[in-house]
Amino acid sequence: MKYTIEDIVKNDLCIGCGVCVSESKDSSMIWNKYGFLVPDITKSFNKDAIKVCPFNPQPDKEIEDEDKIAQYFMEDTPYKDHDIGHYHEIYVGYSNKFRPTSSSGGIGTYIVEQLLQQKIVDHLFVVKEKDGEYTYQWFDSIEDITATSKTRYLPVSLEKLFLEIDSKPGKVAVTGIPPFLKAIRLKQYYYPKYQEKIPFLIGIICGGWKSKFFTDYLAQKAGIKGEYSRQEYRIKDEASYALDYSFGAYDDNESFHQMKMKLAGNMWGTGLFNANASDFSDDVTAELGDISLGDAWINPYMKDGKGTSLFVTRSVLADRLIQEGIQKGKLNLEKLPIQDFIKSQLGAFRHRRVGLKLRLKELKKSDKIVPFKRNRFLVKAPIEYQIVQKQRRIIRYLSLKLWQEHKDVDKFEQQIESLLKGLNRKTVWYHRFQKIRRKLGLKTI
Repeated sequence: MKYTIEDIVKNDLCIGCGVCVSESKDSSMIWNKYGFLVPDITKSFNKDAIKVCPFNPQPDKEIEDEDKIAQYFMEDTPYKDHDIGHYHEIYVGYSNKFRPTSSSGGIGTYIVEQLLQQKIVDHLFVVKEKDGEYTYQWFDSIEDITATSKTRYLPVSLEKLFLEIDSKPGKVAVTGIPPFLKAIRLKQYYYPKYQEKIPFLIGIICGGWKSKFFTDYLAQKAGIKGEYSRQEYRIKDEASYALDYSFGAYDDNESFHQMKMKLAGNMWGTGLFNANASDFSDDVTAELGDISLGDAWINPYMKDGKGTSLFVTRSVLADRLIQEGIQKGKLNLEKLPIQDFIKSQLGAFRHRRVGLKLRLKELKKSDKIVPFKRNRFLVKAPIEYQIVQKQRRIIRYLSLKLWQEHKDVDKFEQQIESLLKGLNRKTVWYHRFQKIRRKLGLKTI
């Protein structure tokens, strides 16, 4: 059986990258009932459109997974690691200029500034606010860079990238989460002209792809009863620690509402409002970008409320830009051992990979299509972790369903509370069993 984009959407495996829209004459991205962007499958697509889908169940063998894609695009890297892929170096630190205006250490903003200043690219395709909402937009001015430097947790789409790129003279750099980068690389592979046209990809290490419902929930939690706009997801408290950040947004009376994110509870370790497709991406660290950017969620960096970037360079060009920044005193960085980098993303590695085989089994039992995944990550999880994973999957789905039904923060929290408490109990038992395994000298995760 040959699968199609329609099959991907109907089986809830679409991440919303929108690259497939460039393989259709009249489709576009639309909002589904759970607050995600998906292609309009009532329209027709080219018969091979699924080849650019990052969750294609039947990829061509020569480009079937992130390993083979990286081998094609990144063969000049000096290192290759089982967990993080091809790379040149790992760094932690910040940009002296952009740290104050960024969600983290400002390295991403520094990189795009250098790409434009050094004429490596002529345009950026990155996310920015427009009319109170956030979408991918085109930039070619250094003056606009600081306006793009905040983290956003709202569904966006690359839909316009390949619809408009041919009309843009010169070269383009693009930012994106791991599945988005994979879709771009697949498009570059099948349409080689885009390999030169897009010489630089900036990967965003992402813990989960959230529904629009996530922002609706936060806005209500912050006290906004009606419409909201210009939301900020990572407002720093420089006098505190890195994780002690706030969410804020404007109501329709132009009043700004702000709250500490800790008041909303654990939004990342529970699966709340996550896309189903993000549970089936085994790329944790944006392996297909020229540079992969994340937050330094390890000590001592977590203690610094100003924010610290943690990142991997994967191309000669990316590493050169970083080394130049260090030499010129623009970047305050140090190299980070790979084990510390992995430690900073340990929860994501555990969830995306140790739990992957179990989730694929779930799809098979439900007679749903199964995306192609790398065999080395299909490991058997211990029973105590399987229990946690099953609870997270229930919470992921029901959080979307309950918000769709009520769209009310109080009713939502009343109905989701028992599930979250159940997850917390199961997680406590998981850690206890892991402690016993360590004492017995058995393998732990």
